[in-house]
Amino acid sequence: MLVLYGSPPSRRRDALRNRAAIVQAASDLMTGVRSGPPMPEIARRAGVGQATIYRHFPDRRALAEAVVTYQVDRLEIVAATVDHPAAFRALLLEVLRRQVAMRSLVPLALKLEQGSRNRLQHRVIAALTGPLRRAQACGHVRADLTPADLALLFAMVHGATEAGVAAERSVDLLLDGVFCSPA
Repeated sequence: MLVLYGSPPSRRRDALRNRAAIVQAASDLMTGVRSGPPMPEIARRAGVGQATIYRHFPDRRALAEAVVTYQVDRLEIVAATVDHPAAFRALLLEVLRRQVAMRSLVPLALKLEQGSRNRLQHRVIAALTGPLRRAQACGHVRADLTPADLALLFAMVHGATEAGVAAERSVDLLLDGVFCSPA
């Protein structure tokens, strides 16, 4: 990329629109499937040619990173609106169910460069920390649960999904261990 006068050129609006359509289509197609969707199907859903996908994303890993980033962006927006302590359960339930539904994305995300994985995981935990702390302050969540424990929950759900056991049931059991029962 040629940089003139110290600033990189901005992308054209149609290129930005195409990139967003590709990420959205890939995100939609990765829900509920065991393996990643084929690139031709992503291109068809996004309304672009395959060459356009490869112009934006040189390989499946780059596309996976963009999809994970898109999902984390969405989580940050939703988590910022969770102000009622009891709503943390619904938020965490949705995050874990999405992880199960997008099981084809998880192996691709695990292949990302370590720095990218760490940044994305940090963003997820940071987004959930505020609602977690508010829920703990009101006695809805175990007092000994730390934000870092959330990564353990994600790993446990991934393990259950990979093992082929009832992932939804695993999510319910995990949440019962995190949240305090009403007195």
